[in-house]
Amino acid sequence: MAGTQRRGRRIMMDQGELDAFLTEQRTCRVATVGGDGAPHVGALWFTWDGTALWLYSITRSRRWAQLRKDPRIAVVVDDGHAYDELRGAELTGRAEFVGEAPRTGEPCAALDAPEARFARKYFGTAAMPHDGRHAWLRLVPESIASWDFRKIPG
Repeated sequence: MAGTQRRGRRIMMDQGELDAFLTEQRTCRVATVGGDGAPHVGALWFTWDGTALWLYSITRSRRWAQLRKDPRIAVVVDDGHAYDELRGAELTGRAEFVGEAPRTGEPCAALDAPEARFARKYFGTAAMPHDGRHAWLRLVPESIASWDFRKIPG
């Protein structure tokens, strides 16, 4: 279970709102930590299963190398243009590597559901295309902070 949000409770999303938001959004920003302590942030596509965020990352990326050395990760998903439209979520925890790397499509029961969701969301197909360059990361959040400025009165 993810940690409880302490600040901004009146504008935080409830679980249903959070699930809907993370299901509909397409791009997240992923922050990792380098060996020198410097952060690295990059955008990725993702899918949410109600418990975990699944990230499909290039295995020869700086992100992948950093997570191999230090699995700490923070992910932000946000939306909105005007101030009173802003909403988002920050999920933090440790990345887990799931399945073969790079992914070529070998059977992996743990990836059946995330790959089906991902393929429908981004490609409009039932089958996940594999390019032999990407692999899966799973983030089961240790903490989630969310905000929805549309809840601010007036």
